Amino acid sequence: MQPSPAVVTPIVDRPTTLAELPAKNEAYSAGISWAAVIGGAFVSASLALILLSLGTGLGFSSVSPWSNMGATASTIGKAGIAWLIATQITASAMGGYLAGRLRTKWVSVHTDEVYFRDTAHGLLVWALGLVVTAAFLASAATSLAGGLTRRGANTTATVDADTSVIEPDAYVIDTLFRSNGSISDRNDASARAESEHILTHAMRQGSIPSADKTYLAQMVSARTGLNQSDAENRVSDVFAQVQLSAENARRLLAHLSLWLFVALLSGAFCASYAGTIGGRQRDHVAV
Repeated sequence: MQPSPAVVTPIVDRPTTLAELPAKNEAYSAGISWAAVIGGAFVSASLALILLSLGTGLGFSSVSPWSNMGATASTIGKAGIAWLIATQITASAMGGYLAGRLRTKWVSVHTDEVYFRDTAHGLLVWALGLVVTAAFLASAATSLAGGLTRRGANTTATVDADTSVIEPDAYVIDTLFRSNGSISDRNDASARAESEHILTHAMRQGSIPSADKTYLAQMVSARTGLNQSDAENRVSDVFAQVQLSAENARRLLAHLSLWLFVALLSGAFCASYAGTIGGRQRDHVAV
């Protein structure tokens, strides 16, 4: 009896799964290309500084100390806000695009994961570029403030580092003690300093106490020749002027902070989106 022939099972080719690849597992591939992120961040920071210097030059060239010449303060403010937003968008988009275009190509990674990583690369470029730009500007501001402080010390001028927007300036104090010419004694440095402290305390309280108002009016009356009633009226007018200046400064800082938030948020979005564009073009390049 002859033995039956062996049954041969055909081998069917099937795709190898990602887990069966010996060294191509996704867990071993880096999710961030730091070289591309750092390069894009430095490009973004450099471009932001270039555009900032350009905008500063254009702003100074459009203003004039003469009346009815040059742009108004409102126009300069609006143009500055628009330029700040455009600077953030342009610099962040350029850095995010370079990071997406220069990153390492991920093999055997799902399309959604690639899209997320490209978005994260753009966001990292924006964050690192913002830190670099803020550090540079803070260093420049510190050097400038140090130079001004040293120059003030050489000219026997004092610079108070704790000055805030609620403190009255020298011009307001000058209007408080402005004389009609009948008083010749101008040695009132201590009185000016004391009146400044009184007005600063009143600004923190929101109103000037009656005792402080009477005392300050007596100081004004003794140094300007005004009667007590007129001196009290001048104190009230000067305090109202100080309140108006502080309110305008508060509004300016609030509006600037809000528009700065809009500009930075626009830069983050544009950097993230540009990172996806650069990564998509990087993966679709044919050899």
